[in-house]
Amino acid sequence: MAQIFRPSANSVAKLSLICFAIGVPTVWLAIAGLSRSPANTKQDVPLNQPVPFSHQHHTWELGIDCRYCHTSVEKSSYAGLPSTETCMSCHSQIWTNSPMLEPVRQSYETNTPIQWNLVNKVPQFVYFNHSIHIARGLNCNICHGPVNEMQITWKGNSFQMAWCLQCHRAPERYLTENITRPGQSPREQVFNLYWELQKKGVKGLTIKQRDEARGEFTGSDDAEDLAKGRELVKKYGIKVQQLADCGVCHH
Repeated sequence: MAQIFRPSANSVAKLSLICFAIGVPTVWLAIAGLSRSPANTKQDVPLNQPVPFSHQHHTWELGIDCRYCHTSVEKSSYAGLPSTETCMSCHSQIWTNSPMLEPVRQSYETNTPIQWNLVNKVPQFVYFNHSIHIARGLNCNICHGPVNEMQITWKGNSFQMAWCLQCHRAPERYLTENITRPGQSPREQVFNLYWELQKKGVKGLTIKQRDEARGEFTGSDDAEDLAKGRELVKKYGIKVQQLADCGVCHH
């Protein structure tokens, strides 16, 4: 019987197996890397708006409280976006003829809301509640990055599930109390950071507050901080085992 395959077929078969063994993991890792890259998550990518709004100018230079525009952040799942009337409460008096603010004036005159482009959003199958995080003293910058430094707003973190679970599985790494004002409620310390930043500058803040102000706080692994964090977990009645359950975020 004649030989069907030539001897070189052995080499081709071995090479095919090697390419398959290397290629499949490589493609899988490439897809996983792409899904976590800014090309997909849009992290650190500034998003243009109908009006070039600067958080740095309004919060840092002018000292406007976050809650003046995001009115429902303390009491609702949704932080809220400012209405045109909120913008015009100032801009009916200042920068009244600025071409940059023409969309705001047009919106006010026609009673048509400005169509802002959402920078931070989660999929429809994910439930997120701003108010409960504020009530536990988690500063805005932990999730949103250094918003107080942003001329054009970008997404400070990926908001992927693995990133959220870092906190949900070990909330003691993130829960802290303001040692300079021990009588403050967790909610008060969230927004007090920006006032202290205005008064003292970055150098006048605690190490943890500096990291928060810069959007660099990713939890603490210090033994003393963890011990205090566990006390706060108990004090706030946080059920850690339930935080990682699917039903907490997916309904």
